[in-house]
Amino acid sequence: MRSIFRGAAALATAAAAVVALGGAAQAKPAADWAGCPSGAVCVYPQNQNPAVSPSQIFYSYGPHNLSNQNGWHWVLNNQYGGATASLCTGYDGKGCGAAFAQQTGVWADLTPINSITLNRP
Repeated sequence: MRSIFRGAAALATAAAAVVALGGAAQAKPAADWAGCPSGAVCVYPQNQNPAVSPSQIFYSYGPHNLSNQNGWHWVLNNQYGGATASLCTGYDGKGCGAAFAQQTGVWADLTPINSITLNRP
């Protein structure tokens, strides 16, 4: 009888470990995407379509000013944990448009865009 209880306890422990590992796997950061590192927002060179190699990579939350970014560019949000990004017409994160979610890319004319914000979840 004791061996049955031990076996059942071992099975329950193994099942709990699988559930715990499964939950940890879902919280894992995104993988690199089109050359954009996990946790970053990347801007790609003008007219590079498809996006292959970013020209600018941003990691920290808050505004990031752009310069000499004209014409159409891919901007990929490869952040995780619910973080978003926004394109802004003003410097220092002023005049931002709608935020776009993690694992989302936008094909945008950056001529009127002067900054990008990385937003905390």
